Amino acid sequence: MRYTDEEQQNLELIRGLYRDVLGPLDSAKVDDYIVEDYIQHSPLAESGREPLKAFLDFIQGESPDAVHDLKRLFADGDMVISHTHVIRFPGDVGLAVADFFRIENGKIAEHWDVIQEIAEPAHAAKMF
Repeated sequence: MRYTDEEQQNLELIRGLYRDVLGPLDSAKVDDYIVEDYIQHSPLAESGREPLKAFLDFIQGESPDAVHDLKRLFADGDMVISHTHVIRFPGDVGLAVADFFRIENGKIAEHWDVIQEIAEPAHAAKMF
């Protein structure tokens, strides 16, 4: 798939978010990726950078060994979609997560997610 220069930059922004913020659960780097008036559509956290930082700090305390294994990224204009295997603790089969990010002026302005528990499939195809 060919991406525009803008879409490629948006993909790199989200790769950086996973590398610098979500992977290490590092709230100190949120400002580098997220606009101040960030809109959060997930019911797990409130809108804004400060609530996101508090949520990341909480998750870091609850699940310090969590892993965000980024499986795929897609871009369409100002939107980037990621498909991730989130493992909360050692031995956890984890969650399949689809995140939807809207990018504005080089930072994430809006976020939605869909989270699914991983279950043993009834067929040969795996979730990832």
